[in-house]
Amino acid sequence: MLYQTGDKKKQKLAAEVIERLRREYPDAACTLDYDNAWKLLVGVRLAAQCTDERVNVVVEELYAKYPTMEVLAAAEAEEIEAIVRPCGLGKSKARDISACMRMIRDVYGGQVPDDFDELLKLPGVGRKSANLIVGDVFGKPAIVTDTHCIRLVNRIGLVDGIKEPKKVEMELWKLIPPKEGSDFCHRLVYHGREVCTARTTPHCERCCLSDICASANTENNEKSREKNEK
Repeated sequence: MLYQTGDKKKQKLAAEVIERLRREYPDAACTLDYDNAWKLLVGVRLAAQCTDERVNVVVEELYAKYPTMEVLAAAEAEEIEAIVRPCGLGKSKARDISACMRMIRDVYGGQVPDDFDELLKLPGVGRKSANLIVGDVFGKPAIVTDTHCIRLVNRIGLVDGIKEPKKVEMELWKLIPPKEGSDFCHRLVYHGREVCTARTTPHCERCCLSDICASANTENNEKSREKNEK
């Protein structure tokens, strides 16, 4: 188990981050709307380079026309594309969704597999999507390394300058207790959207992690030096 091999100092930092984010976002959950596994697969594919809010609007129309996995599997990719186009990359997303639903129908008997490696065999499903499914739907250990996760764990100092999603995931398995991974990653998304933002200056002044965050401490030290030099 990778957690047993992790850096003890970083594990201690991770434990504190987990606890503080739990207090800050006690009800954090996946922000894609779904009520079964195949709908989450569709939603996470559409969410690539698109906001969850827009995806949630688009899938309402999609599921109104194709209410079951079997009906969606029978649809032509062009028909799906006409609905999902507002999410961007409509052609490739529609093609993946169509192929994915058909594979679930034909290979897995209409049931989304609960095994990580089997999920990776589905068209359009990568490690991030597979982790989201096994964690949120099947309650298994999972670490979802989306852009918020990667940005925040680097800023906090849990990983050091690693940007490649799989490498970040492997490092986090060493630091995050398996039962905490899924909720931890959802809370990173909330915190990344509300406080530790990407396109604006992070709001360190109201961050619950500012006193233990490597980036916040560096920024505060630089401000102190600038103030003393004036």
